[in-house]
Parts: sequence; structure tokens; C-alpha cells
Amino acid sequence: MGYTHLMTPTPASAPYRLLPGAEDSPVLLHVPHSSRTVPPEVRRGLLLDDAALARELDLLTDAHTAELAALATALAPHTPWRFVNGLSRLVVDPERFPDDREEMSAAGMGAVYTRTAHRAPLRPDGFDPVPLLDRYFHPYAEAMTGAVQDRLDATGRAVILDVHSYPARPLPYELPPTGPRPPVCLGTDAFHTPPALLAHARAAFGDAPDSDLDTPFAGAYVPLRFHGTDARVTALMLELRRDTYLTEPAGPTHAGLTTLAKSLAGLVDRVSG
Repeated sequence: MGYTHLMTPTPASAPYRLLPGAEDSPVLLHVPHSSRTVPPEVRRGLLLDDAALARELDLLTDAHTAELAALATALAPHTPWRFVNGLSRLVVDPERFPDDREEMSAAGMGAVYTRTAHRAPLRPDGFDPVPLLDRYFHPYAEAMTGAVQDRLDATGRAVILDVHSYPARPLPYELPPTGPRPPVCLGTDAFHTPPALLAHARAAFGDAPDSDLDTPFAGAYVPLRFHGTDARVTALMLELRRDTYLTEPAGPTHAGLTTLAKSLAGLVDRVSG
């Protein structure tokens, strides 16, 4: 492209990693819920014993999605960028609103969870989330915003593909726990998911003809700086039903992982041009 962009490196101590792709790639694979890591100081604030915490992590971790994104990256002709969370969503959930806009707060699962997947207490009543938001949530949001801005500066656009998974059977926290649970759920945003991006996704996941829109989960993640205002930022959430690539709840994986990685690589290729 005749253009050299200086990316700010991820600090070595940061609990997330920005993994560089091709300089002229607009694609950012976002993997927010793949980790089971809970720092000791956060672990001490959780009400669960070790066995219960392990079960909770089995249920709420999008197991092996970082592996899936890495395999798709290796397979894609045009290497995407990756932003991978290194901490469990039980620390903070970087895709929730940190304020009253978050509907999942009603289930105790806002930016800082106070309830488990089965709505049992996770943190004590009156827990103050502000220290966790300040230490983990806001730096993550700032870094992800910077990663998107980097793609805009380098290519004039950014395509966020948000890589998630979900269980074949609904968990009690889901609001509401009804509706189809297709092999591939495509989550959309009215402003940031243009028809062309959706068409590319449907074509790329042709091996999963039962894909559906916004069920059982809806929406697509866009950093707040760009949300609803910058159409150069497009986004799609990919919710992959776990039984299509692993033995639930958390593994091991099976051949479906490679199939989905090939489909994701195909989507990356389609939207890179």
C-alpha cells in the first residue's frame, strides 16, 4: 500500500493481547470470553468454592474460541488482526455496558457479575464494582478502541468479527431463554452490520445452513467511541453452538473445530478485499 503504520505495542503486563495481522487488513477478530484465568486478588472476592468455580467456568467460558480464531488466522489468505482477552469474564465482561444501559444487570451479569449462570450469588451483596472496572474494564475498552482506530488509520475501515460460543441448552441467566438455537447465530447491529457483511457471513458458513439472525443472542460489539456514529466500523457477532465443535460443556474439541475455523477464514477472506 506504500503505507507504514506504527502500532502501539501491547504492554507486556496487559491481560489482553493485540496480535498483529497484515498491515492492509481491516479485520479484527475479537475473542473476549475464551479465558478461564481469574487473578488471585479477584478470586478472593468470589463466594464459590474451587469445585463450584470450576463448574462455573465450564459453563461461562467460550472454550477454545481463541484456538478457533488462531486456526482461522493461520488458514486465512489475508491475515486478520486478533484482540484476545486473557482473563475470564468472571473478572469483568468487556462486552457489557458499565452502567444502567446494560440489560443483563437485571440478572446480576453486567460488566461485573454478581450472580452465576444459575443465578446463585457470585459476589457478596453490596459489592463495589468500581475497582474492577477501573483496573480491568476501562483499560481493555481503551485498548480495543485503539485497535479499531489503528485499522481505520491504516485501511480506512475496520471489520470486527466477534467470536463467541454458546451451549446447546439455555442457561438460567439468559434473557429470555427461548427461541431457536442454531449451529451458528449471527448477531447484528442495526447501524454497524451492513447487508454485504451479513451476506458474506451466510456464504462463508455454508456448511451450517441452519444459521440464524440474533437468536439466541443479539447484537454486535463496537467500542463506544464509534458506536452508532462511524459507519466505517462494521461488526458481526459469531455465536457458535458448542456441540458443533466440542464435547460440552468445555471440551475436548472434535473435527467441527476445523470446519468452523475454515468457515471463519473464508469470511475473513471475503471481507478483507
